[in-house]
Amino acid sequence: MHWVYLIIVGAIVGALGRLFHPGPDPMGWIVTIVLGIVSLLIGGSITDGFWGFVIGVIIAIVLTAGYGRVMATRDNPRTV
Repeated sequence: MHWVYLIIVGAIVGALGRLFHPGPDPMGWIVTIVLGIVSLLIGGSITDGFWGFVIGVIIAIVLTAGYGRVMATRDNPRTV
């Protein structure tokens, strides 16, 4: 049950990270869920409960921005 919770909340956190990050995002829904899960794991290792969720969303925003920069550079090196 823990994994189902992690996937569902990871999808929510990843979607919030994409929502708060301005500009186009070159990623699908699986990458969004994976970034959400990774950010939840990092946020959960820092603190628990509500603040872990908030820190997870902030980390998801940072990871989304980083992923967008890496993929934009990989597709067209002159864009960045």
